[in-house]
Amino acid sequence: MIALTAAEVAQLAGGRLVAGAASTLVDGPVVVDSRLAAPGSLFVALPGQRTDGAEHAAAAAAAGAVLVLAEREVQVPAGTAVVLVEDGVAALGRLAAGALRRLREGGRGPVVVGVTGSQGKTTTKDLLAQVLTPLGPVVAPAGSFNNEIGAPLTVLRADEGTAALVVEMGARGLGHIAALCELARPDVGVELVVGAAHAGEFGSLEVTARAKGELVEALPADGLAVLNADDDRVAAMASRTTARVLTFGRSAHAEVRAEDVVLDERARAGFTLVRGGERADVRLRLHGEHQVTNALAAAAAALGLGLPLAGVAAALSAAEGVSPGRMQVVERADGTTVVHDAYNANPDSMRAALKALVGMAGGRRTWAVLGEMLELGPASRDEHDALGRFVVRLDVAQLLVVGSGARPVYTGAVMEGSWGEEAAFVDDVDAALEFLRPRLRSGDVVLVKASQGAGLSRLALALTADPLTDPTTDPTTDPTTDPTTSTEAPA
Repeated sequence: MIALTAAEVAQLAGGRLVAGAASTLVDGPVVVDSRLAAPGSLFVALPGQRTDGAEHAAAAAAAGAVLVLAEREVQVPAGTAVVLVEDGVAALGRLAAGALRRLREGGRGPVVVGVTGSQGKTTTKDLLAQVLTPLGPVVAPAGSFNNEIGAPLTVLRADEGTAALVVEMGARGLGHIAALCELARPDVGVELVVGAAHAGEFGSLEVTARAKGELVEALPADGLAVLNADDDRVAAMASRTTARVLTFGRSAHAEVRAEDVVLDERARAGFTLVRGGERADVRLRLHGEHQVTNALAAAAAALGLGLPLAGVAAALSAAEGVSPGRMQVVERADGTTVVHDAYNANPDSMRAALKALVGMAGGRRTWAVLGEMLELGPASRDEHDALGRFVVRLDVAQLLVVGSGARPVYTGAVMEGSWGEEAAFVDDVDAALEFLRPRLRSGDVVLVKASQGAGLSRLALALTADPLTDPTTDPTTDPTTDPTTSTEAPA
């Protein structure tokens, strides 16, 4: 974050300085987790479902936080500045917006790239963070910081040296992305796909498209809208923006497109990146054919910002998976391959991951270990049932379904394939681990996938560790995770 005094923080956040000196200088990171506090940092004490951040203000100050922003009085050491606000989340957003305005005064500051879509946001922002480096230092979200807490935390990491700021934008309903655009003011908007994820919250694909399109509506006339030509609902967003439009996809009419897509033995895609008369080869290190769409989106944004096609292709080929739990492939010492993709799930991403599982197996035995896809609303049972039938049609060797919410996956598979020992159902992660350990053998390829709330990340972490060691790390207590409120929006 740019250095600010306590008085400036209070003014930008719309709060009141009640303790400490107005001249106290905040020149460290802004955090919502007291465990991440560092010298010079600002601790935002948010109330949450598991704990109240105000209870951890003293710990944050002891770790070096010089200012606490809170909704109520807090106990901190003498000399620590305290700013009181009515709504901590809203104040965090105002602070981020104000800090970014200061960075961009006089036409300076970073180019801001907003990324949204029903799936692929996190992978695409990770690719952008690597592809845009020729512009200069890039700030991008850690993990999936894509909601009204995560997005401002990302914005506040930008400083005078930042050349590009990538902001992942999720939503739980109409107006959410528009609000994020108010604080981040994107110059470039990347629209990936409009899918069936979280239909229970949006109600329909049409409403999802309306919500996602708020990003391109917020772009300035001299901005850039990067639209997926392969998704009709995304392509139609061209009529909702005054910005320049650049399309990407695998169809012939996409301006930035992939031709001659092939998969290697580990389901990593290679293709020819094409724009106009220019062509360059790309060999992705990411697993799954669906990564082509994410790579094209990142490429189109980079090309639209003036980077050369050959350089973009080379950067895509060198890019690594950064965020854990997203098609993260781990080769165990005993020869078992575990694919940890348990951070998020919806019907489209489930099918894509299952195809990648089969593609990378190369004749080895495949396991699909699947949990519940959350927030699908009334369609949930049918979607889970259809997924089970899809597993059978792909000829996945073994299916293990975990948790009552995902049980229709099991019944759908059994009904489709008259399966016996090929399919099993267990109640929870501990039972799944007990089931799998004696059955896995060298050469097996195991996909673990579910929505984050289903808890299968713990199972994936246990499987990627020593097979005889119990899991000791729960991602819900990872210090990069906000302890009070998730920084991820569903879609």
